[in-house]
Amino acid sequence: MAKTNRDPQREQFWRSTIQAWSSSQQTIRDFCRDRELAETAFHFWRKELRRRDGKVPNDPTPRFVAVTVAPAPPATTAVEVRCPSGHVVVLGACDESILRSLFAALRPEASC
Repeated sequence: MAKTNRDPQREQFWRSTIQAWSSSQQTIRDFCRDRELAETAFHFWRKELRRRDGKVPNDPTPRFVAVTVAPAPPATTAVEVRCPSGHVVVLGACDESILRSLFAALRPEASC
């Protein structure tokens, strides 16, 4: 269950601490180390005070990016024929008659 009681002294401490950090020109890590503060507490209170001041919504609005789904390009069927002579024939998409002619030319009695 969420804690509903606010401690005004704690809130004021963190408001003044965060204000001191913003004018210190130190990194959060160095600032917290010098003052013996937990970085996690610093980040929590920084976000919490921004939320309380209305600068950060309680429930962040989801962000959406427009996506266009395009059909995949047609797959190109390649036929690669390797002849015993070392010749290689690569055919892109072609009709059945071209393949029939090619395989007829490559019959065992035909030479490549």
